[in-house]
Amino acid sequence: MTARILDGNALSAQVRGQLAERAAALKARGVTPCLAVILVGEDPASAVYVRNKVAGCEKVGMRSIKDVYPINAAQETVLARITELNADPAVHGILVQLPLPKHFDAEAVLEAIAPEKDVDGFHADNVGALMQGTPRFIPCTPYGVMKMLESEKVALKGAEAVIVGRSNIVGKPMSMLLLQAGCTVTVCHSQTRDLAFHTRRADVLVAAVGRPKMITGDMIKPGATVIDVGINRQQSGPDAGKLCGDVDFETAKEVAGLITPVPGGVGPMTITMLLTNTLEAAERARGKS
Repeated sequence: MTARILDGNALSAQVRGQLAERAAALKARGVTPCLAVILVGEDPASAVYVRNKVAGCEKVGMRSIKDVYPINAAQETVLARITELNADPAVHGILVQLPLPKHFDAEAVLEAIAPEKDVDGFHADNVGALMQGTPRFIPCTPYGVMKMLESEKVALKGAEAVIVGRSNIVGKPMSMLLLQAGCTVTVCHSQTRDLAFHTRRADVLVAAVGRPKMITGDMIKPGATVIDVGINRQQSGPDAGKLCGDVDFETAKEVAGLITPVPGGVGPMTITMLLTNTLEAAERARGKS
């Protein structure tokens, strides 16, 4: 058996087409959805992510603001800029690219963003709302994963779902979303004993741990849906420098029923759901006005 590939690029293009229509409808009513992105430092990966987010906005007819600060910028400078953006009615979403330099208190910075503009879904108010099952914004990567599962009509009610990774960005919110969808959820992490015991039970397996090819084919239940959130660069061998996920794709695809590739899987959907959240914020603001 060879798994069907869940193509994130194709689904992303479809969703972005819908976003462009909604953005055009808002523009016709005098509102241009706007995302403000703040980048501190010159981390190459972060710079690429920010560039892709800005480009994504432009392609669906949204406006973007990009503020770039040197790595030695004072936290107070960034907080002051966030205060300005919070007060600007023409800005609907605010995103601070992580990670921040070590002298920053990342939690304080994220908490400074107005909850109604926190399109990453990281503010404590939004985390709490997600926990209660009434989210204002769903964190973008888990949101993208749920959209992918929905697009393939993956049966979630009563399914065994296993998440490898417990980060605030992916693992924890992913567990809440799958729980709300009716799954029985297990969250594994670095201290889990006998990881394979858990992964082999999974009807839906989400790998989000940041370790290259950690999940191999013999750790997967035949026919399972495998979602690979990891993005890693291989350090050695003939494929050194190439991107790979947390799942060993070549062995996993011979066992799984449905699988996401890396690249071209979850990655494109993460930015697409960021655009979705920003557009929803603009629609809410327009409704209130």
